[in-house]
Amino acid sequence: MFERFTADARLAVDEAQIVARESGSVEIGPAHLLAGLVKTGGGVLAELGVPADEIAEELARTRRRGGVSDADAEALTEFGIDVEQIVERVEQTHGAGALAGRLGPAKRGHIPFTQQSKKTLELSLKEAVRLGDKHLGQEHILLALAQQRGTDEVLTRHGADLAMLRQVVQRRKAG
Repeated sequence: MFERFTADARLAVDEAQIVARESGSVEIGPAHLLAGLVKTGGGVLAELGVPADEIAEELARTRRRGGVSDADAEALTEFGIDVEQIVERVEQTHGAGALAGRLGPAKRGHIPFTQQSKKTLELSLKEAVRLGDKHLGQEHILLALAQQRGTDEVLTRHGADLAMLRQVVQRRKAG
């Protein structure tokens, strides 16, 4: 499948691996793929005016909280649960980043993809085929991420839901 990736799409996957390694993750998840896309800049997100730095910050907050998204944290607040306070207490006891997925020593070389990331890459290929493209670019990965639980919420909060992304990709393809 990777032979069909454009240079920019390969760069985004490479960046996802770097983000995963830097965060101490032993696998590359969809949030790492989104972070990799954001790190490469440009593309559909830039065209929509989506602030890459805000997405990167939100993804970092979510990692620090052990996967609890901003939306989840807000919902828990309604029940009187302060996620930030819990994270701070855990970090006081176990050190900074204790919930961030530091499940093992930093790996050299290849870091495997989670099942959900594999599904994301499969959806990316389906998006490319659906659009009649012979290559798989960042836009296809982005469309797939907009369909994955967690990354879809992040994108939607920043004005880049699936319908909007499809419109932009179609417009770019036509022009």
